[in-house]
Order: sequence, then C-alpha cells, then structure tokens
Amino acid sequence: MNPDATPLVQFRGADISNGEVVVVENLDLTIRPGEFVYLTGRVGSGKTSVIRTITGENPLLGGSGHVGPFDLTNLKNKQIPYLRRSLGIVFQDFQLLMDRSVEANLRFALQATGWKDKTAMEERIRQVLEAVRLDHKSYKLPHQLSGGEQQRAAIARALLNEPSLILADEPTGNLDEETARGIMNLLFDINRHGTAIIMVTHNQSLIRMFPARVITLENGVCREIASQA
Repeated sequence: MNPDATPLVQFRGADISNGEVVVVENLDLTIRPGEFVYLTGRVGSGKTSVIRTITGENPLLGGSGHVGPFDLTNLKNKQIPYLRRSLGIVFQDFQLLMDRSVEANLRFALQATGWKDKTAMEERIRQVLEAVRLDHKSYKLPHQLSGGEQQRAAIARALLNEPSLILADEPTGNLDEETARGIMNLLFDINRHGTAIIMVTHNQSLIRMFPARVITLENGVCREIASQA
C-alpha cells in the first residue's frame, strides 16, 4: 500500500445517512489502493450505510465524499451505474440468480455492465472462476453448491470488471467457522494481488485471525482502533 497514492475512497466531515436520517456524523475516512480494512460496530451503527453511500445508494447529507473520480456530494443518477461498475460488491446472502448456473450468473453480470464480445466474456469468466477455485463447478445451479461455494461464486462476480476496490458486507455472516476461514483466505489472496477490500464484519475472532486495519463505528462516531500488517 502506497501512502502517497490517490485515495480510492475519501470522506471529510461527512454525514452518512441510512437513506432517511444521519447515522454517522462528521466521518473522516481514507481508503488507499491495496488496503484491507475492516469496518466494525454494533448492529445499527451505520456500517452498511457507509457501504451504501460508497455505492451511491444512500445520499451524502453533509461534508464531502469521493469514490475514485466520482464526487458523492454532486452525484447524478446517470453516474451511479458507472460508479457501481468500478466496484466489486459481495453480499452476505450471495444474491445469485437461482435459476441460472454459476457461469450464466457471471455472463449475465458481464452483459449488464456492457460486455458484448462472447469470446472475451468466456475468457473472463474462466479467469475469475479459476481465481476462486470454482472452475470445476461452473455448470452447477446455486442450490447445488454449498454456502461457501455460493460465496466464492459471488466473489468471482465481484472480480469480473477488475475493480480496484471490493466492498464485502458481512461476507462470512451465513457461513460456519471453517468455511468462513476459507473465504477470508481467498479475500486476503485477492488483496495481496493489489485489490483493496473494505469488509463489514462483527466477527472479532476473524479479525484476530486475519489482522488488518480496523475502523469501528460507535454512537455515530468513527475511529480507528487497530492498524496491523
């Protein structure tokens, strides 16, 4: 991580809303290329609201915020799809299309983000499935996969457009401990190859097992509680 690199995400004095009311006040937060950052806090502390602000789902109510070249204070509706295409997003509940194979899920995501060359799409699908070690199950439907495999498919989808930043909102929340460790190993491997990751979690044992920078939200205030290599 280069401390002089242009930030991927930067908030200054930002008021973060849950879509209606402010849940985090005066947020100062900088995420740089190649960082792995945990975002922690109690239920309702505003963790997911921060993620939704980064993706343009929730409006920024005060202060300033930037995600790459996008200014969140003046974000236009027509810019939001382009903002989201620059990010990889991983959800707790996977959000796969249950009537399509893993490969078809990925193809749908590529088409939705403007890919048209069939050969290029097939090659990119092959690359990301190999990266998450799921290439041997590309033909299976989501319900034929374990929870960990479904999350690997979701991570593959997040990698499709080679984002510089992945947002992972409780990606291990629905997984048993052993499977969660496997997903964490995968995320850290992706991070070692240069992709920054912001991971929302309340699982302190995983944070201890996989140390990185930790940001906590409490009573509407953000503070850094650890920074470990």
